[in-house]
Amino acid sequence: MKHGKKYVESAKNVDRTKTYEPNEAISLVKKLAVAKFDETIEAHVRTGCDGRHAEQQIRGAVVLPHGTGKSVKVLVFAKGDKYDEATAAGADFVGGEELIPKIQNDGWLDFDVVVATPDMMGVVGRLGRVLGPKGLMPNPKAGTVTMDVTKAVNDIKAGKIEYRLDKTNIIHVPIGKASFSEEQLADNFQTLMDALIKARPSSLKGTFLKSVTLTPTMGPGVKVNTLAF
Repeated sequence: MKHGKKYVESAKNVDRTKTYEPNEAISLVKKLAVAKFDETIEAHVRTGCDGRHAEQQIRGAVVLPHGTGKSVKVLVFAKGDKYDEATAAGADFVGGEELIPKIQNDGWLDFDVVVATPDMMGVVGRLGRVLGPKGLMPNPKAGTVTMDVTKAVNDIKAGKIEYRLDKTNIIHVPIGKASFSEEQLADNFQTLMDALIKARPSSLKGTFLKSVTLTPTMGPGVKVNTLAF
């Protein structure tokens, strides 16, 4: 893969043979974000889990203390009182059955997170083929299938992120923007890592954190010392 001039210049600042302490890594990754837009800082955590075993599947959510720096559009599937509650909580879109053709046939996907009350999962289930591959399917483990729609919407708007293993047993999540202060990024990063350590499957033998890397959207990665967590 060929990288642009800015990437190549940035990469010279990273010692590839070194794993950096968290604060050092955050300071460096901020300097590597040289694009003309406010880059997202991402954490990529390679785990020792084997996602083929159900008991080693990691999935959950955590509210980052300083948010992600991105405004998130929330769609809630609800009816009756819960419809009104979701609207009052500030959900961007609220509906039920009538949204199925709009999403399925018209390809409407102008939202980032989907929340549903348990009694609406029969309806939402019909969208599995569309929402599933995009990681948008509501899930009780992530707190997006719930009767407490007010809390769900508030948490998401406050900076709640979902984490899950991909096919290669890596977790990819944003921890903020390059414009955040080092302290804000450090708080968010530590909150994420604490949640992941807690989520370690009890059946896992051997090393849990194989590697942790921080990267800006357009820049090179910085390896973080896994023993710091």
